Amino acid sequence: MKICVTGGAGFIGANFIYYELEKHCEDEIVCLDNLTYAGNLETLSEAFNNEKFSFIKGDIADRTFIFDLFEKEQFDIVVNFAAESHVDRSITDPEVFVRTNVVGTTTLLDACRAYGINRFHQVSTDEVYGDLPLDRKDLFFTEQTPLHTSSPYSSAKASADLFVLAYHRTYGLPVTISRCSNNYGPYQFPEKLIPLIIYRATNDLSIPVYGTGENVRDWLYVEDHCSAIDLIIRNGKDGEVYNIGGHNEKTNLEVVKTVLSILDKPESLITYVTDRKGHDLRYAIDPVKIETELGWKPEYSFETGMPLTVKWYLENRCWWENIINGEYKNYYEKMYGGR
Repeated sequence: MKICVTGGAGFIGANFIYYELEKHCEDEIVCLDNLTYAGNLETLSEAFNNEKFSFIKGDIADRTFIFDLFEKEQFDIVVNFAAESHVDRSITDPEVFVRTNVVGTTTLLDACRAYGINRFHQVSTDEVYGDLPLDRKDLFFTEQTPLHTSSPYSSAKASADLFVLAYHRTYGLPVTISRCSNNYGPYQFPEKLIPLIIYRATNDLSIPVYGTGENVRDWLYVEDHCSAIDLIIRNGKDGEVYNIGGHNEKTNLEVVKTVLSILDKPESLITYVTDRKGHDLRYAIDPVKIETELGWKPEYSFETGMPLTVKWYLENRCWWENIINGEYKNYYEKMYGGR
């Protein structure tokens, strides 16, 4: 098969590409990414050594470009990771989130209709469900939980999800959606919580924690997320939503303290800062559907995945230091300049 992975130069998309190249060496993987601020082509440096991998730079919201690309490439499957995903950025600049997450998704859907794609998979988020109270540990997000967004980011993702389901119902387009809990692992952009803690702690800098740090998230090691998506695109039922969770609920403060402990750094580095606007209290995924229908189970617990993550960042300092100093933005020119 030929699989188009949009947003493949980002954190989860890149991990998915490496997963597919390893597990399905017979398939061809085409990465489509516009290399905006969080797209890092250097992340895919090892993939370029695989003859089954190719990269195309482009904007999923550019209709002419997308239709020309789909006509030329004749993809079998499209997995859409491409999205603006940082909540704080969405609060200060919502418009770009609408363009990429909504207009970009509908543009891809229209191209899939026009060129007879076998499966369009939308990678979504548990944030479309809103949040849960901290004092109700018995409550979880299921696929039937009503959408109740809190930020411009989650609102844009929820809108995209509704368009995906509408294209299935209206046009019969073969689609699936996955909604995952917080991911962690290799290649995550340094502005996100866990790599930010690692970077600042290794440099003995203060660790900012929103509010009291009691907000709860369910943490999923990125390779487990990739294995779930792989199952869905190959065995999932058209028109269905699948929740993907790691069974690893932790407060933000617990996450920070865990990383500091692994790094042998003092908790005195923790600094409490003014809470984020509209900060969701608790996310908790119920993944029973994908576990029972597709036989998926996470292989990594927080206790096994977090040391691996910290170890990767310590062994790949050059990768995240290039992002922090902006050098990663020059990698595309190094790869393609003059071609």
